Amino acid sequence: MKISVVICTKNEERNIERCLKAAGPVADEIIIMDSFSTDQTESNCKKFEKVVFHQTQWMGFSNTKNKANELAKSEYILSLDADEVLSDEIQQEILELKSQLSGYYQINRKTNYCGKWIHHSGWFPDRHVRLFPQNGSTWSEDLVHEKLIFDQNQKVTDLKGLVYHYSVTDLSDHLGKIARYSELAAKKLAGRNRISLLFSMLLNPIFRFFRHYVLKLGFLDGVVGLQISILSAYSVFLKYKKAILP
Repeated sequence: MKISVVICTKNEERNIERCLKAAGPVADEIIIMDSFSTDQTESNCKKFEKVVFHQTQWMGFSNTKNKANELAKSEYILSLDADEVLSDEIQQEILELKSQLSGYYQINRKTNYCGKWIHHSGWFPDRHVRLFPQNGSTWSEDLVHEKLIFDQNQKVTDLKGLVYHYSVTDLSDHLGKIARYSELAAKKLAGRNRISLLFSMLLNPIFRFFRHYVLKLGFLDGVVGLQISILSAYSVFLKYKKAILP
């Protein structure tokens, strides 16, 4: 079977070549859906012969991904983010499965945070369905943390190899992502009872910190585990604050 790798981009010159080099061996085509990048993303993508480059206005994560998936010519789609890189192990695993793909496949991500690999903190393991049939699969319309919708009676297989996720380069980068994602998350809370939101703003960050740092063993990741847990709690606080005071 053939595989279309699908990647959505916006100003990803820092990441995209690394992503494409690793995706190339398993891809029959690589669909790039770019939201009018103003850096070197387009020229970097066009260095790779399997790339089919498209542009569209940003329509949100789900709608942009769905539009890109519709352009794929292969039976299967491998959905990647521009800051993700297939490990050698998962490349080989996919190549061995390629002739007999069936059902859906979950991929486990390992995140690089400020130059360090995270082994706990609620960030690992981090499994998501990313290799799936084009027909019968669509991304949910959630504003943030979109999920793949498919027939739950279908077989889901866990792949053994990892995808390396170069998520956060420094503290400023992390705070910027928190600001953007909390804005989207707050919109999902619009219209909820303000008293309920207030209690959630005060209590949920505490639970989030405890979950990531204690239950998810964030303390084993050292200083960065503490930083991740604190900022995760802060992101929850900010989400509810923006919902109360938009």
